[in-house]
Amino acid sequence: MLVAAAVCPCPLLLVPEVAAGAAPELDALREACADAVGLLAASRPDLLVAVGPADSPGRSAFPTGAYGSFRPFGVALDVRLGKVSAADGEHASAGGAPPLPSSLAVAAWLLRGWNAGPVEGLGVGEELAPDLCAAAGREVVAAAGRVALLVMGDGSACRTVKAPGYLDERAEGYDAAVAAALAAADVRTLAGLDPESGAQLRAAGRAPWQLLAGAAEGAGLGGQLLYEDAPYGVGYFVAGWT
Repeated sequence: MLVAAAVCPCPLLLVPEVAAGAAPELDALREACADAVGLLAASRPDLLVAVGPADSPGRSAFPTGAYGSFRPFGVALDVRLGKVSAADGEHASAGGAPPLPSSLAVAAWLLRGWNAGPVEGLGVGEELAPDLCAAAGREVVAAAGRVALLVMGDGSACRTVKAPGYLDERAEGYDAAVAAALAAADVRTLAGLDPESGAQLRAAGRAPWQLLAGAAEGAGLGGQLLYEDAPYGVGYFVAGWT
């Protein structure tokens, strides 16, 4: 069953080494993410699953100790998913296992120092249909007695003319609806997000949020919104469900 969830955005700039001189601009966001991860630790889960958007279709599972790197982005920084034993490290690198997608590499960075139990990762294709996202969420929470989720994903990337997707007048309303749903742990609204609108607005969090909606069905969790802003014209939200 789902006992807690944290929702965080996944821009590479969340990692100070990647942001470099611009790092202080997102200090408030980093602090909110740290608070959300703290809620997960306090829930004492048997299993934590980090979920994030991925370029590959469908779903991609990553074990504890899976490797991620920011070297492709010009920073000599590597991360591992969760607390790594020697066996975990060998397993993660055996057979040329693929590296974590960037969203889960950011999640691994947020979870550095995590010692509240095992961590696994799940990459979700950004085009995965809502019903398949919900089904994946139900599968995830059936994997252990007490499951927590760290759900990575950005809102629309069309909030200003300088945004990655330029300005789209629908973006502000889309993000406001998502923020309200996250604040209220409103499973129905998240489950009903339109994939086509999300794609047009470049909202990378749509599929992970709908996986959360499936996972939270019947869990009776309450929500709180810890952060909402659109730096760089992209909607970023941090929320905790407990």
